[in-house]
Amino acid sequence: MNQTLIFWPIFAQVLLTFVAYLVMSKRRIAAVKAGEARARDFEVPRDPERSATAARNVANQFELPVLFYVVCLAFHQVGAVGWIALLLAWAFVAARVAHAWLHMTSNIVMLRRRLFIVGFAIVGLMWAWLAVALLTMAG
Repeated sequence: MNQTLIFWPIFAQVLLTFVAYLVMSKRRIAAVKAGEARARDFEVPRDPERSATAARNVANQFELPVLFYVVCLAFHQVGAVGWIALLLAWAFVAARVAHAWLHMTSNIVMLRRRLFIVGFAIVGLMWAWLAVALLTMAG
């Protein structure tokens, strides 16, 4: 299998992070223009609710996805990229896109939490699958 295929879900996750930044910036500018906030409100964030959800989502993109990036790079480094690793990687990105969409739109906390747990479980499975691959290579 082409080991570089693992980089495509990484690119997708990075793109999601860029989109979250764009949404946050757009909402912050709109809040200032609408008089809901002043530019100095963002020195120590006191975002209005709409931009606060986007700002929090940006922060989320640097939490759980860090474990995703590391495991993807580890799969590539040890030559263990296979269909299962790719399927899990894309499933993680899909869960994160759904989580981000929900977070920045309706922000239904219980549903958002479920989507987070799905992504959390998937990245956990990725690490377990990497351990299996390493054990297989060692034996």
